[in-house]
Amino acid sequence: MTWFDESRLDDESVLATIDLRLRTLAESGARVRREAGDAAEAIADAVARSEEQARPRAVIAAGPDSRLLRAVLEPWCPVPFVAWPGPALPGWAGSLDLVVVLAPDGADRGTASAVAEAVRRGCQVVVACPPVSMVAEHAAGRWSTILPTTTRDQLATAVVMLGYLDRVQLGPDADPEDVAVALDAVAMACSPHRDLAVNDAKMLAIALADANPIVWGGSVLAARAARRVAESIRRASGRTALAGDAEHLLPVIEASRPRDVFDDPFAEGGGELRPVLLLLDDGAEDPLVREQRGQLKAAAAEHGVRMETMTAEAPSEVARYASLMLSGTYASEYLRLGLVEE
Repeated sequence: MTWFDESRLDDESVLATIDLRLRTLAESGARVRREAGDAAEAIADAVARSEEQARPRAVIAAGPDSRLLRAVLEPWCPVPFVAWPGPALPGWAGSLDLVVVLAPDGADRGTASAVAEAVRRGCQVVVACPPVSMVAEHAAGRWSTILPTTTRDQLATAVVMLGYLDRVQLGPDADPEDVAVALDAVAMACSPHRDLAVNDAKMLAIALADANPIVWGGSVLAARAARRVAESIRRASGRTALAGDAEHLLPVIEASRPRDVFDDPFAEGGGELRPVLLLLDDGAEDPLVREQRGQLKAAAAEHGVRMETMTAEAPSEVARYASLMLSGTYASEYLRLGLVEE
């Protein structure tokens, strides 16, 4: 039988058992600052080199970590943009195009293959990766630039690349300090030393304890954060956690049976875990986002599905994405901590 013991979330001896994971989360802002500082000189060199060349015909984000860049750049990039997560490149990619690659650990063979292909075709290549790594070795070329990273943190590596793209007017504002400050704010608000009464992440973990979360984010980046948060919840609890567009989540909410006040989800044999709607709000006020949010809220109210909201207030889209993702990850860790098997 599995049940949730909320007292564990304020028990220092129990919190000590996940100290390493919580410390890793708390250091997210520091990793962003470190990577941005270490790569500053290489970014400046890459920007100077770009001034000697024409604006690229297209930007290709290659490798398995390209999806985050797609979420940031697709709505903004002034030239055609494509994410290509496989171990190759589009057939049309050539010397007129810019290939950007995130390789936090630098050891992925598929990413190395894509980088080598970009170099062979004479593309402009900018890679954020450890300077001593398989990917860095394959990136050696006349038109290639390595933005050195060391922490193997995907978000920090992405911020380095986005900082470069911002400087060359191919991406939105992505000031690393804004991202780091947003991450620091989440780390303080979700600290294990803050008790339940003032800790939103612990309260969210309690709200998720007897439910199967349905996670929705309206903007492109909030939707990306929703998928990452759902992944964290699945890893932490071993339960179903869905993330998707409103049109995919509405049928799940509408199929939810009426709530039975006598159900005990933690009783032996278990009551059915009902869905809970978790809304990730990054402040996007696009009419379509407002409409979809309204549809989800109305459906949840009609079918007795509880709603929880995570908000992010930061000066840039990337900072708000980072804030939502880290808040959700903290809640997932507290959920893992509180679930007890007997």
